[in-house]
Amino acid sequence: MSNDDKALLHPGGARSSPYPTSRLAPAFEAPELAEEIARAESMLSARTGAKLRVIADQIKALQAEARKVLTEAREEQSLTHAECTFKRIPGKVYHLYRKGTGGTFFSMLSPEDWRGVPPHEHLGAYRLETDYSWTAAERLHEHDDTGEVVQQLLRIGGIRGAEGPG
Repeated sequence: MSNDDKALLHPGGARSSPYPTSRLAPAFEAPELAEEIARAESMLSARTGAKLRVIADQIKALQAEARKVLTEAREEQSLTHAECTFKRIPGKVYHLYRKGTGGTFFSMLSPEDWRGVPPHEHLGAYRLETDYSWTAAERLHEHDDTGEVVQQLLRIGGIRGAEGPG
């Protein structure tokens, strides 16, 4: 045996050998080993592809949510910048009108207060919230269960919320 051949030998014990050291060990056939590696690679590829598809779907959902948030922010910004000659009070509903010049303004008077014939185009009614956001009148009746869902999640997680013992 030459020195080059000795360099290829496993220096450790037989139990840690990467290849069979006994006639009783199962024989490795190159084609079977290649098929096993190919199967493992195929499974790894499928798992990785599935995980990447989930991430891609999450990215699409986050992009859609970001577009929605930006659209809502633009709408709220236009409401916040509408002309108003009185102090805005959270909890009150105000009516948005468009002047002939194109500018918008808030009024406390609804179209019904003008006997159905307001002097300007009525664009909608909005309630000013305590965080100074706006809620369209047609959405005021919608039930917001966000607080309930948060409390439910806290209970599931074993955390007591402000409601006291559950």
